[in-house]
Amino acid sequence: MTRLSVNINKIATLRNSRGGNNPDLVKVALDCERFGAQGITVHPRPDERHIRYNDVFELKKVITTEFNIEGNCREQKFVDLVLANKPAQVTLVPDVLGQITSNHGWDTVANEQYLTDMIKVFKAAGIRVSIFVDPVAKMVEGAAKTGTDRIELYTEAYAHQYHQDKETAIAPYITAAEVAQKNGLGINAGHDLDLHNLKYFAEKVPGLQEVSIGHALISDALYYGLENTIQLYLRQLAIV
Repeated sequence: MTRLSVNINKIATLRNSRGGNNPDLVKVALDCERFGAQGITVHPRPDERHIRYNDVFELKKVITTEFNIEGNCREQKFVDLVLANKPAQVTLVPDVLGQITSNHGWDTVANEQYLTDMIKVFKAAGIRVSIFVDPVAKMVEGAAKTGTDRIELYTEAYAHQYHQDKETAIAPYITAAEVAQKNGLGINAGHDLDLHNLKYFAEKVPGLQEVSIGHALISDALYYGLENTIQLYLRQLAIV
């Protein structure tokens, strides 16, 4: 079954909007685990507008499921943070300064040597590495050459097109996943997956190991409650 990692960036955004520690990010992470989440994801950015670097240290002390840290490895501060905390997984994302949210994957062909070098750094520390890629066979093949353990398929295009034509929307992801499997890569996915489109994605994409979901899940929790929402998402992934 595909694992659910809950991205708690939005909880940190809410906390930071008023100062103080309400909601308590660490407590929310522990509650997500208690409610059934199989991992916790954070994506610290240089401006610390949501996840603060100190949050990562505090979370590392208490998380008992899989801890996944996403971010841009071109920022030395990010590299140092990951190496200091040694999460189960680091997901490398080609963000730019001031970016509201991630909106593209790596060009694994143009950046092959750079990614190869950076992946060696993290793997030498015993950290599994995933790199964020668009659902393009050439980019997946390029990822395989870098030595990464997994790819994370960027799913915004799928989510955007799902309600118009879900078969067309899913097609490039099926192809990308098949290429990944052929090249021995694990497969993660994330961005704009929600209660409407997740089940179909998980049913159709072969070898899907993990999804990272934040914005939609936290938004749904405003209506359904956090515990119930996590259970709803887990049911979408319980493919028989």
